[in-house]
Amino acid sequence: VRYLFLWFINMGLNKNKIFGYTALVIAIIGSSLILIGLFKYPEYAIGFSIAGIGFFAIAWAFNALRGRI
Repeated sequence: VRYLFLWFINMGLNKNKIFGYTALVIAIIGSSLILIGLFKYPEYAIGFSIAGIGFFAIAWAFNALRGRI
């Protein structure tokens, strides 16, 4: 784990890459929430789907902010 962290430091992350990676991680979390709601808890799928769409909206906003901040 330590070497992975050092790799990220040496990678030369600027603000745009950080926003891009954050948007990707948040979109993956949103997708997993939607899929968990559909397959594991179908009776609560609406709630999981709404939360997943919220995560997608936040990821979209982060992606839109790339290059502007």
